[in-house]
Parts: sequence; C-alpha cells; structure tokens
Amino acid sequence: MATAFHQGIALHYEIEGAPDAPVLVLSNSLGTDLQMGTDLQMWAPQMDSLLSRFRVLRYDTRGHGGSGLPAPLSGSLAAPFGFAELGQDVLAIMDHAGIGRAHFCGLSMGGMTGMWLAANHPERFDRVVLANTAALIGPASGWDTRIQTVRSQGMAAIVDAVLARWFSAAWLAGNAARIAPVRQMLLDASAEGYTANCAAVRDADLRALLQRVSRPVLVIAGMHDLATTPAQGRAVAQGIAGARYVELDGAHLSNWEQPEGFAQAVCGFLAG
Repeated sequence: MATAFHQGIALHYEIEGAPDAPVLVLSNSLGTDLQMGTDLQMWAPQMDSLLSRFRVLRYDTRGHGGSGLPAPLSGSLAAPFGFAELGQDVLAIMDHAGIGRAHFCGLSMGGMTGMWLAANHPERFDRVVLANTAALIGPASGWDTRIQTVRSQGMAAIVDAVLARWFSAAWLAGNAARIAPVRQMLLDASAEGYTANCAAVRDADLRALLQRVSRPVLVIAGMHDLATTPAQGRAVAQGIAGARYVELDGAHLSNWEQPEGFAQAVCGFLAG
C-alpha cells in the first residue's frame, strides 16, 4: 500500500506484479474501494490473469476507501470536483509510483476517468479499456435524488437498488454469500465521498472528448446493464476512431458475471 498526494488530497493505491512487466492501471466503479474483502476486491476475478502479464496498479478514487476529499469551501460538504481532477489524481499516482506510461482499464466511473485521460494525456497511455461506461450518464434528476437520499438517510437507503443495477437478477440470486461483502462495503462507504462522486458523474458530459481520443480503445458493455446500457457503450465506441466493441452476457459489473470473458477481452486487446 502507498499514498500519493494531489491538491493536498491523500490518494491510496496498491501496485503489484513483476517490476519489468508493462503497467496496467485499474480504475474502480462508483462506491467501490480496495478493501472489499481479501478475495472479493472489485478486480479479484481477473487478478490472476492480469498479474501473469502486467504490473497492476489499483487505487481508491478520491472519497473512497483510504483516499481523501477536497477541503470544504464552506459548510461541511467537500469542494466539488470533476473528471479533470479525477484524471489528474491518476497522473499524480503514476508519478508517485515512477510510472511514465501505462495501459488503463476503468469500469463505469473509472471508464469516464479513462476517457478524460485518453483525450487529454495520450502520451501517458498505450491502450485503454472502457468498460460498462458512458460519456454521459443521466438524467441529472436521478443523481440529485440519489444524493439527497444518501445525505438524509445514509448509504443503507440505496444499497439494494445499487446491487440490482450492478448484477443481473439471476446472478444476484445465485451468489448471495459472495455478494455479502459487497453489500457491507457499500454500507461502510463514506456518504460524503459517495455523493461528491455522484455529483461529478452527474455534471460530466464527455461526448465532445471522444473525437480527440487517438489511443487504441476497447469498449466493453454488459448485455443486461441497466446503469450504462449497451446502446451507450456502442455510442462511446462509435465516437472514438478505430475503437473496438465487445458485449458480454452480464450486467454492470460484467467482470464479475463474466470473469473469463472479461479477462480474455482485456488481455487479448492489451496484447495488441
């Protein structure tokens, strides 16, 4: 475990794998962190495959896990931020770890971070995977409702709804024991950190950035994803010149529902 700093914010990250292997940065979805459980971290289904090929860097997005938030401008709420700041956090972590260039794979909110990075700092990245994500995730009213609910009632008020969007109903019903730590992770999440990142997603429209992306890109979508639909994934792929598109038989966390297919798609693409 290590800590980088950007804009005075502590950013918690972990890097493992062969020192001479190509580096792969993994960026989590909203509400997840590095402490999901000893064998239930977000990327656990792919880690064996990834570590056999890459030096893997995972990190807690600001406001999640061991990473902090900006100081409040007034009152008790953290100062607002967007994907420029979230992308710059990644660059600060890479600089702290001594990594000049890397591959990138982000899921959901992490995919939006990947769009910003690929458009604005192509010199730092080789190949980019954008999984279960969209350039605009709306409507804003839905995010406003979620923010208000969490601020007034806490994370427990939204956990069931989040899980129902992350996983297909059949998969969720058959994996109750496995999902228990994920549920607990959401319950333990910082309400302030979660809502601050909800606001960042709500306010982001990255569609104009897509035409500026020149790096090789793979877009992965989930056939049953209600949060970022296949149509939204195809729109991202169509907006990036030369991007590839893969659709898996899963929901929002497609890397959990289709672990082998996800790993094969990512590793095959990153291998060129």
